[in-house]
Amino acid sequence: MNLEVYILGTSGMMPLPNRFLTSVLLRRDGELLLFDCGEGTQVSLKKLNLKWKKINRIFISHMHADHVTGLPGLLMLSSQVDREEPLHIYGPARLASYIDANRKILDMYINYEIIVHSVEPGIIYEQEDYHIEAFRLQHTKPCYGYSLVEHDRPGKFHPEKALELEVPMGPLWAVLQGGREIKLPDGREVQPHEVLGEPRKGRKFSFVTDTMYFREISSYVSGADFLVCEGMFDSSLQESATDKKHLTAHQAGEIARDAQGVKKMGLIHYSPRYTDRELFLLLNEAQEVFKDTILCRDQAFFDITYEE
Repeated sequence: MNLEVYILGTSGMMPLPNRFLTSVLLRRDGELLLFDCGEGTQVSLKKLNLKWKKINRIFISHMHADHVTGLPGLLMLSSQVDREEPLHIYGPARLASYIDANRKILDMYINYEIIVHSVEPGIIYEQEDYHIEAFRLQHTKPCYGYSLVEHDRPGKFHPEKALELEVPMGPLWAVLQGGREIKLPDGREVQPHEVLGEPRKGRKFSFVTDTMYFREISSYVSGADFLVCEGMFDSSLQESATDKKHLTAHQAGEIARDAQGVKKMGLIHYSPRYTDRELFLLLNEAQEVFKDTILCRDQAFFDITYEE
């Protein structure tokens, strides 16, 4: 099952010609989940030829313009197709008022249901094989980070064990592989653990932006296969970062380093003061602390694979 990350926008504060405002899309087995919706989100979706009309859930970190200004256009665009599914949008309490005001002032034509969920820390959306959890960040407005956490998968199937138990090859094998017990024609029951190895860890994606540094962030993102984390300033601007409640790239590296099991971190939400060439200042700072750091770029793509 695929789990793909598409970087739609990497800039903070203001869009630039080659950097739209912060937005990240997660595609999991055809399901599209959007994290923040900054200005330019629609352009990146078009450039990447992503099926934006299949976005059914949007997760907003906080109510600053550079994270929500893409929403009105996306909501109106979704009315240009025959959409039957509701659109669920998650975020801080004021998100509902923002959406209602835009609908009224812009006289939006919306031909589908929009359901807004006010977020509190904890699991906010759950499916059979994964869930999404929110955790509180520390910014100038109420702000949340998010993680998609897959549940553990059944262990590796051992066909030789199934044959030893006289389980005939075919549909019954698939049932056992799915982690469910079976009953044979002779009345014997075969449990999944008799033919499967140890459960295999699911994948995890975490999204952290617009926050001052505090140690608990590391515990929230522990085990992330891919952590997208803001690195807005370099350390020479530590005072400004603290005043504005943002992270430096060095602090982002500390979060990834101190979290248990983070495999890769992508920096995002760069200050517009940095040219593309100067972004390597941020990368180098983060890599001094956490080697497996990369720079996210607009329209970049990452594939999160299963751990064997």
